[in-house]
Amino acid sequence: MFISFEGADGVGKTTQLTLLADALTAAGVEVVVTREPGGTELGSDVRRLLLHGGHVDPRAEALLYAADRAHHVATLVRPALECGAVVLTDRYLDSSVAYQGAARSLGPHELRDLSLWATSGLLPDLTILLDADPDLASRRTQDRGEVDRVEREGAKFRAALREQFLTLAASEPERFTIVNAARSVDEVAEDVTSAVWGLLASSGRASGDGAA
Repeated sequence: MFISFEGADGVGKTTQLTLLADALTAAGVEVVVTREPGGTELGSDVRRLLLHGGHVDPRAEALLYAADRAHHVATLVRPALECGAVVLTDRYLDSSVAYQGAARSLGPHELRDLSLWATSGLLPDLTILLDADPDLASRRTQDRGEVDRVEREGAKFRAALREQFLTLAASEPERFTIVNAARSVDEVAEDVTSAVWGLLASSGRASGDGAA
């Protein structure tokens, strides 16, 4: 089973993914945790270049993310799924569609098609969209003390980004679960866990058995 966490920076994706991974592991479910970019050695190089380097042309940026995603899926995600693990990823193709496709005006449909081609059509079974007001999310990133190139984008970019994520969720309600991330960590985790356990139960995986 393949589960992605999406949303703007500062909504708590990494925190919630970690809490979910711990809960699943405690229940006897085999879990593989990864992220984009950075889930592989190539991805780490791409992450450093894109998030901490200088200006990158938007089209080149989109192609670098797609290259990382192709390698990530081929070398980590698909092998883990074939072994029966639950794969949790911090960002996947919806981030490309939202960040590069809409907020950078490259065209969301083109970016989605590029990512689907790069991954041979692999979509998550469940995408958890953590949603919060852009100003709140921005304050949280500032409180962390480390702001990368993407996180330095202005209010207009952040508003467009949130709108695009919500548009994506509305277009695929069977895949997305929207969670209000403006609440406490525990309240958000309760909703995340409920969504995931519901999916696992429907697939016979709630007690850690069965194939992905």
